[in-house]
Amino acid sequence: MNRDLQSLRRDYQFDDLTEEKAGQDPLALFDEWLNLAIESCPEDPTGMLLSTVDADNKPHCRTVLLKQRDGDAFSFFTNYDSDKGQDIAQNPNVCLTFFWPSLSRQVRIEGVASKVDRSISENYFATRPKGSQLAACISRQSQVIDSREVLSTEFAAMEEQYKDAPVPCPENWGGYSVKATIIEFWQGRPSRLHDRIIFTAHSEGKWSVVRKAP
Repeated sequence: MNRDLQSLRRDYQFDDLTEEKAGQDPLALFDEWLNLAIESCPEDPTGMLLSTVDADNKPHCRTVLLKQRDGDAFSFFTNYDSDKGQDIAQNPNVCLTFFWPSLSRQVRIEGVASKVDRSISENYFATRPKGSQLAACISRQSQVIDSREVLSTEFAAMEEQYKDAPVPCPENWGGYSVKATIIEFWQGRPSRLHDRIIFTAHSEGKWSVVRKAP
């Protein structure tokens, strides 16, 4: 690496985040930010980093896509036998992080993950492109395989099997819903004087809010 990484920087100039703008409902604020991101960020505005901890207390992070937000929950879909699924089975406490560089905004969500109802997974699976459905059926996600050709061969066989039939949702594939307990909104500001507004959930749908130093 010959580039001077320390010299790579930019100043954040988009907007500010005051307590008045944040309001008292972090979910409404999230929806507002997400809608603007969808309009302004054409590449994966619903992409979020999912952070988990395994049985040895080692952290892991990967990108998944937000597919549903209902109430105080954020949902994504995956293979339950994957590394992330195994981590969640051991420790359901997770963190979701959205970053929209062009808006100088980040949202970090801490919460508890649980599997969604089977009917929700099946209904969503039915809306996916057939190629994605077939891939979900043949992929033993996170397991070691001998070569890419293994996947190609199994995919072709599955494609032939279901060429004239709907693809069933695999039993080990489905959604997780993350019930938010903490939601942090970060707004990049000039001179690194960023805004950080943190909401913490309490009983009966109430949230407390504080500001933290950047």
